[in-house]
Amino acid sequence: MEEDIFAFEYSSKTLGQQLRDIAARFPDNDAVVYVDRDFRQTWREFDKSVDDMAKGLMALGVKKGEKVAIWATNVPHWVTLMFAVARIGGIYLTINTNYRDHELDFVLKQSDMENLFLIDGYRDHDYIDTLCRLIPEIRTLPRGQLRNSTYPHFRRALFLGAEKHRGFYSMPELIGMGEAMISDEEYAARQASIDCQDVVMMQYTSGTTGFPKGVMLTHANLINNGSSVAKRQAFTEKDRICLPVPMFHCFGCSLGVMASVSSGAAMVILESFKALHVMASIDQEKCTAMYGVPTMFLNVLEHKMFRHFDYSTMRTGIMAGSVCPEPVMRRVADEMNMTGITSVYGLTESSPGMTQTHCYVDSLDRRVTTVGRRFPGVDVQVLDPETGEICPRGVAGEVCCKGHNVMKGYYKLPEETAAALKGGWLHSGDLGVMDEEGYVTITGRIKDLIIRGGENISPKEVEEFLYSLEGVEDVQVVGVPSRKYGEEVGAFIIPKKGYENMAPEDVKDFCRGQISWYKIPRFVAIVKEFPLTASGKIQKYRLRELAAEMFPEAMQ
Repeated sequence: MEEDIFAFEYSSKTLGQQLRDIAARFPDNDAVVYVDRDFRQTWREFDKSVDDMAKGLMALGVKKGEKVAIWATNVPHWVTLMFAVARIGGIYLTINTNYRDHELDFVLKQSDMENLFLIDGYRDHDYIDTLCRLIPEIRTLPRGQLRNSTYPHFRRALFLGAEKHRGFYSMPELIGMGEAMISDEEYAARQASIDCQDVVMMQYTSGTTGFPKGVMLTHANLINNGSSVAKRQAFTEKDRICLPVPMFHCFGCSLGVMASVSSGAAMVILESFKALHVMASIDQEKCTAMYGVPTMFLNVLEHKMFRHFDYSTMRTGIMAGSVCPEPVMRRVADEMNMTGITSVYGLTESSPGMTQTHCYVDSLDRRVTTVGRRFPGVDVQVLDPETGEICPRGVAGEVCCKGHNVMKGYYKLPEETAAALKGGWLHSGDLGVMDEEGYVTITGRIKDLIIRGGENISPKEVEEFLYSLEGVEDVQVVGVPSRKYGEEVGAFIIPKKGYENMAPEDVKDFCRGQISWYKIPRFVAIVKEFPLTASGKIQKYRLRELAAEMFPEAMQ
């Protein structure tokens, strides 16, 4: 089976070409399904919707290489827009649905974004009001003449729906403009100008240096990674993948959408995660696979209605995004009939997969205790963090990779790009061990990063924000071990003189509405000092130990 697992045929197609090929092979099969919206498209219908939207973008004046951002939950237009942008040579910029003013302002500036599609909002957050606070000219200047000195590249705001909002283009307008203004010849010429090495997607990922960095991924990155993911789960056009994971992450749009478009498997998409909707979708659509972070699977397994739904059609799927507890994976295999459950390891910079277990080839023990073996066409090694030399098998080091999955770089950050790709390897910042057969086990992290239920959180970014709270002398943010989320955000704060009565709730109240909810420290300790080394450096590892001791309720 070794030869089957690692056999590799590199694809030089673009996303638009890959979709066209699958639509030609399985025109009448389901492509996109939303159970809760009673929305269903075949591959032929989906392909046509992509063309209609792509022509609309051209009619608006979107040029090759322009960023087209989306700030939305997994609404039906989300995947359509992804491929429409790809077909005209644009760059799809995905924005976290939990972002607030502070974070959107940063991305608008750093990305040089020209276009933004958005929905009304999510949870208690009004996206339209937020954007218009930052760019008030949207409401006052004629569409097509939008200019703002703070965001000089921004040109167009578009609403992902039929409703009309002052200053925004609507979807019916977009489609109508494409039909009236763009010929088939113009459209074909634009598509012919696109190369598989062109950047097609940008995703902002948190690291250890403060604010997120824009990871630039190419057509080749996404297509070859998606194909490998599909093969490790033995997907065919008869499979139906339940996708409740956010599309703005690589988990959704690469491991999910691209695996589907590589194999012809149907995408059964949920706008946002709700355990009851997941179970209903699996039952009603006879899904064969499901993707999720451990917390999602746990919420499904422990739901009071769990036994009322049928999981007999299930066979495989992916649990990833954070540390996958072995007991949860075994329960999923046993109670949800996902006997071929797999795990993927990687990061946004690797498109995102480096390794994955195989649904049939690998034993259940391998699949619940390791993150599998390298993808075909990708070299994965464990390197000594000090010397950069390859570690012997069985010796811990930093997990690194090189190959077709490695990003083009970070947008406008050449030094950070060079550091991430030092020595020709993409450095993950994670510690791991590779055994004699090539299976990788992740054992810890070098980089100072918190991963909460699949969301990467930069401690430095949260620390810099908390410094703006009046009365904070010093602050250190660390991960607190959590049974439900893997880690939660914890903050240790030394108050200034006169602010000794500062309470944990004061800190949390200050954060609410200003930064994403998942970045708000759940655990706050007001302290007099931090543990220090002999040379005066803060011992973060000791703070993490203290957090685990002080907040044991996180593991309950």
